[in-house]
Amino acid sequence: MANVTTTTSHLPQSQPEVHSGLQRRAMKKAAWRLIPLLALAYFFNYLDRTSVGYAALQMTDQLGLTAAQFGLGAGIMFVGYCLCEVPSNLAMYRFGARVWMARIMISWGLAAAATAWVIGPYSFYAVRFILGVAEAGFFPGVIFFLTLWFPAQYRTRVLAWFTVATPISFLVGGPLSIWLLQMHGIWGLAGWQWMFLIEGIPACVLGLITLKVLANRPSEAKWLTQEERDALNDMLEKEAGKDQKRHDFGVVLKDSRVWILSSITFSFTIGTYGIGIWLPQMLKAHGVEISMIGWVAAIPYFFSTLGLLFWAKYVDRTGRGILNLVIALVLAGLALMFALNMNALAPALIGITLALVGTISAKTIFYTLPAKFLSGRAAAGGIALINTFGAFGGFVGPYLMGYLKDATQSFTAGLMVMGCVLLFAALMAVSLRFFMRDA
Repeated sequence: MANVTTTTSHLPQSQPEVHSGLQRRAMKKAAWRLIPLLALAYFFNYLDRTSVGYAALQMTDQLGLTAAQFGLGAGIMFVGYCLCEVPSNLAMYRFGARVWMARIMISWGLAAAATAWVIGPYSFYAVRFILGVAEAGFFPGVIFFLTLWFPAQYRTRVLAWFTVATPISFLVGGPLSIWLLQMHGIWGLAGWQWMFLIEGIPACVLGLITLKVLANRPSEAKWLTQEERDALNDMLEKEAGKDQKRHDFGVVLKDSRVWILSSITFSFTIGTYGIGIWLPQMLKAHGVEISMIGWVAAIPYFFSTLGLLFWAKYVDRTGRGILNLVIALVLAGLALMFALNMNALAPALIGITLALVGTISAKTIFYTLPAKFLSGRAAAGGIALINTFGAFGGFVGPYLMGYLKDATQSFTAGLMVMGCVLLFAALMAVSLRFFMRDA
């Protein structure tokens, strides 16, 4: 994002209480203005990614897709995502979040809706690849954008209220997707086609709203008073003055912390998407009727939403990000090990619920770490680079689960592998402690 420097505060330093009050008011206004819009966009972003898991209940039979073909198609969007993630985030740094975020939302909404017209495995792969290209840069772009608005002491909670859209998209999206599948036959379209159309269009509408509502940085926010803009800028300038951060994108490739973070996000994203994409079919294999799958699948995401908000508040209060990241990943890995040994639905669902609490909380805690040592162009590109590896994990997870399902005719081997990968991520998070002693 060009010209991210802020103006020097002109607030009277002899009035600390007034200054503090202005800061709180500015933060509150910014949070209410920005977070609901971005969280709603992320809700549809996740819905457009993962609703394919519910579409599979109909489309795999209609299109003749094997489990491996479906897993490849579900995951291949992350190949396009990976290829365009860093260029997209650097473009956002250049053109500004308002315009670039709007472009991303509109293009991914059109690509998601276009999935309704796939006719076989190759068209399925092509549209999903285009969807990944279209939405590349959205999540890391928002993470970087929020660092320009909110100081570090508020960032975990702000990120939690943004990323809470992830479990909510599953919580609401499951029942919604199942309901849309029941439109089968209306106007000659299958239920899964209606689902892609209806769930894709809102992203385009949100893109147009973003052009009107978003401001690239506090100094451009006309909905803040001049005093509020100065107060918010003062908080951010003081934080920037204390930290010795890297600003040039070139140094990112030489920073060992970036590569450790990349390995962590790659690993826990394998687990997150390996579970999320295949959960509807896991429930179907447990004998849950299709009409009830959306509601049953919502249970783990209800508790993971509560767990995420509680955990984020705790991390903001204690500041022990890496320790809590390790605990979340260990919880997720062990919970999957528990789930795979349960043949009954209820205990298996408990294991999956705990695993999702761990992985979703880990993601929120994780993305507060890069801003502790990167800023400016380095933060824009570095966060995108880290997220690119996570996106590749989003390709590996669903495909690996599908491959192992075909090979073993059960989900047991896949869950075992997911659990081991999450425990590896926890081990890498422990090693990160030696490189980031203040986290």
